[in-house]
Amino acid sequence: MTLRRSLFAVFATVALLPAAGAADLTRAVEIVEGKCFICHGAEGESSSPVFPRLAGQHASYVERQLADYKSGKRKNDTMQSMVADLSADDMRLLGMYFESKPTRAHAVADPELAQVGRFVYNRGNPFSGVAACADCHGAAGHGTDRLPRLGGQHAQYVENQLKAFSKRERTNDNAVMHTIASKLTELELKAVAAYVSGLK
Repeated sequence: MTLRRSLFAVFATVALLPAAGAADLTRAVEIVEGKCFICHGAEGESSSPVFPRLAGQHASYVERQLADYKSGKRKNDTMQSMVADLSADDMRLLGMYFESKPTRAHAVADPELAQVGRFVYNRGNPFSGVAACADCHGAAGHGTDRLPRLGGQHAQYVENQLKAFSKRERTNDNAVMHTIASKLTELELKAVAAYVSGLK
């Protein structure tokens, strides 16, 4: 990135996060430009559907995931190498940085499939015991400080994470997800992922 764009990024983030110091935000931009932007984009809009969009993601959630990668609680060779030299404060700043970035509306690739997902997301599947996703993540998929924002996330990434929960390959988050994900059929899993990708 050019110096001009770097300075603009700092000033734009300062305007959104007046409580943080300019020096701190400069550090966040420095890390993003040196590491994060390659996969997640400078504005949190990832370059591939296998990498999560981070724009608008809760700061505390981003911070916790980074800490889990560093400790090994969450497994990913690429991410573990990226966070190896980050301090706890760096992780906090990165969470604030990405939470400050505006989310964007995204078109759903398969609207008919997404309608199936809409039902499962909002009402679950009472016949198989699948709980409604909206009960925890909210009707708009905005999540909470402890639960991730799902609205607007890449469908492929959501699908991959649900499969990881189902297979117990991802164990750093709420154990409830293991039970829920394991009960989803392939259709339901893909449908829910498609639906949340279109939420704003």
